[in-house]
Amino acid sequence: MEQFATYFLLFIGYSFLGWLLEVTCKLIQYKRFINRGFLIGPVCPIYGYGVMGILFLIGEGATDVLGVFLKSILICSILEYFTSYFMEKLFKARWWDYSQKKFNINGRICLETMLPFGILGTFIYYILNPLLIKLIVLIPTTIRIVIAIIILVIYITDTVVSFNVMNKIKNQIKKQYKDSTEIIHKQITHWLEKNTFLFRHIKEAYPKFRIIHLRKK
Repeated sequence: MEQFATYFLLFIGYSFLGWLLEVTCKLIQYKRFINRGFLIGPVCPIYGYGVMGILFLIGEGATDVLGVFLKSILICSILEYFTSYFMEKLFKARWWDYSQKKFNINGRICLETMLPFGILGTFIYYILNPLLIKLIVLIPTTIRIVIAIIILVIYITDTVVSFNVMNKIKNQIKKQYKDSTEIIHKQITHWLEKNTFLFRHIKEAYPKFRIIHLRKK
């Protein structure tokens, strides 16, 4: 249980730092706060999964910096690609699209994001992660476990609520089917704007959100 608590707090910590990075980038780009990410809370789990994937798959004590850099690119790119793919299949919508950028693969990943993955992954592996582990283990074991359980409950609740919102969006897409995907996109955008902040959050968090063409059977 102690080990689980430590790893889960690391996961949440990196998910929060990923969210912070995304928010900062969008603040610079759009000059306003945008709550990035699929979930309502201040976390982007894809960053947490990416970092934990790097840590577990590379293992401890790696001395080959170039190897860590390249493996970080590979692990994070595979994660981003398949996250995009499965979200598209699940919700019939694409949440980000790099089609207009050079050296992209099906618009899901591109060289512009792959290189930062390698740099950040290497920095985290050698510098940030050892520091975070030292800080986490300073917390008494019992308190660490209690904190991890509380955050886990909040995280699960957020995930359930967010998926419920996305299922409602998916149902709207099915209801408002037309031959033109552009018309569908406008209708869904209008529906998002007039619903609660939970729905508007999705639209703001993913400005490149677009409906995938649907075919009647």
